[in-house]
Amino acid sequence: MLQRVTPLFESMNSDELVETSRKLTELGLKLFSKSMDPNNGPTGSKLDDPLGLAKASLELSRAAWANPGRIAAAQLTLWWDYANLAQRTALRLMGGQADSVIEPEAGDRRFRHVGWDDHLAFDVIKQAYLLTSRAWVDLVKDFDELDERTQRKLAFTISQAADALSPSNFAFTNPEVLQAIAESGGKNLMDGMQNLMSDLADSDGQLDIKTADLEAYEVGEHLAVTPGKVIFQNDLMQLIQYAPSTEQVYRTPLLVMPPWMNKFYIMDLRPGNSMMEWLVDQGHTVFMVSWVNPDERLANKGFEDYMLEGPIAALDAIQEATGERQVNVAGYCLGGILLSAVAAWLKAKGDDRIKSASYLTTMVDFCDTGEVSLFIDEDGIDSLEEHINERGFLDGKLVDVTFRTLRANDLIWSFFINSYLLGKSPKPFDILYWNADSTNMTAATHTFFMRNMYLENRLREPGGITLAGVPIDVTRVDTPAYVLSTKEDHIAPWKTGYASAKLFAGPTTFLLGASGHIAGVVNPPEKQKYSYWTNDAFPADPDTWLDSATEHAGSWWPHWMEWLKPYAGELVPARTPGDGNLTPIEDAPGSYVKVRL
Repeated sequence: MLQRVTPLFESMNSDELVETSRKLTELGLKLFSKSMDPNNGPTGSKLDDPLGLAKASLELSRAAWANPGRIAAAQLTLWWDYANLAQRTALRLMGGQADSVIEPEAGDRRFRHVGWDDHLAFDVIKQAYLLTSRAWVDLVKDFDELDERTQRKLAFTISQAADALSPSNFAFTNPEVLQAIAESGGKNLMDGMQNLMSDLADSDGQLDIKTADLEAYEVGEHLAVTPGKVIFQNDLMQLIQYAPSTEQVYRTPLLVMPPWMNKFYIMDLRPGNSMMEWLVDQGHTVFMVSWVNPDERLANKGFEDYMLEGPIAALDAIQEATGERQVNVAGYCLGGILLSAVAAWLKAKGDDRIKSASYLTTMVDFCDTGEVSLFIDEDGIDSLEEHINERGFLDGKLVDVTFRTLRANDLIWSFFINSYLLGKSPKPFDILYWNADSTNMTAATHTFFMRNMYLENRLREPGGITLAGVPIDVTRVDTPAYVLSTKEDHIAPWKTGYASAKLFAGPTTFLLGASGHIAGVVNPPEKQKYSYWTNDAFPADPDTWLDSATEHAGSWWPHWMEWLKPYAGELVPARTPGDGNLTPIEDAPGSYVKVRL
């Protein structure tokens, strides 16, 4: 491959190629700088060091000055690693065999191209980079006088820097890019510049790398097309009743509550990749909450309003539409958090309308929120609240930037390489299209949620939260519960989901799915992807649970349906939207979901 790079200069203007590469390299460095800048985000999103990185860095500097020997020891260790690498490289140059000093971690997709292993120069570049980045992170861990939170912040910052400076992100140190240059005569870099200019033009000066073809889909035309009607609406939500696809349905309706920070159609993607389509085909009368995309006019709508105008209003509407008082309810992520609060609120009032509760990738006990916790402390929330209160809402694009930063290699740099260095156009991908369709959060809801849940972890405390004048206690909720966590979830870590499941007083089934927060949930059985683990035992320790759990191939959806059957009731004639006391307002998916930022 390396021999094929030189002839490309004969087929194109080498100065043009070098200049294009230089510009793309500068762009990569600027992206790194912006990713570490707390003020990077949508227009008007200026925050004052919400991560507290300046303070953490100062503490590290003080510790380093007080303990210069540790710096020297870290340098000596790194030099020794380099010497070991040099020795093994020399052996390979002389025709010998030598094992690598260091290998990428399992799941690191940056170095999958064969060029990283087949060509000595790139293998050395890769190993030198991995040794250096490991040394940076290990250095922070050596200063045990720093508190754990400060160490985690610094390790995160250093990891972000290391990710940005990976040789895979630069044209002439990435063998896959060099191969593309050789094969196309440098056209990939020119196409990459065109992709860059297009992204800049579409993102109001704030570079937003396209991750999917945004012209390939339209909500209501290609996505969210399961037939149904909007049968109720208020300021905060539209309630969709899906049309039946079977002659008979289970008597007890099923209400699904998505996160209010995301569009509901993550569970109603393309036909064949839609949970709603599948649930309807299983014989359920399915209702879906479609949250509004709020602006400053709804600034004062808080968590309590979302409860009363969301699931409580939906339960009332479902009874009007079907005549059924009891409903099975499923909540996804934030929707599950809201479901736990609603279940506790109804329990305190002696109301048994929720027949069963299914919690999908949900935290109720916020004992460990993973890397997200790096963004959450008193100072950071104060800074963010000041900004949010000025606008009346938390900009969904700012949230998107935050979560993409947590997985920068997969959600930023992989697309940077693919789009700008390899010159490829983004492909149609329904999940990534949905991911780019951001939603806001009202100021009042954000303040309540972040302080009571993430910061103070009050939802798990009996009487820790009062809603509509009623102190709630999730530990008294004896509604049958189905709790799904996913093994690679970086938003709701599975062990936190397990701790949350232990809070409920009623019969609880815990299930662990493979993959992450989205792919592990949106996993139709027909695709035969991933797996899940079950265990009838419910020990205190999650690792003990997993050690004795049974792994099953494929989707968890059929397991959920089997669990739900005892609470679904007998079969009755299928219900069509409009048969009851509510007149349909408009066709599904409704108008709320089509509002884009």
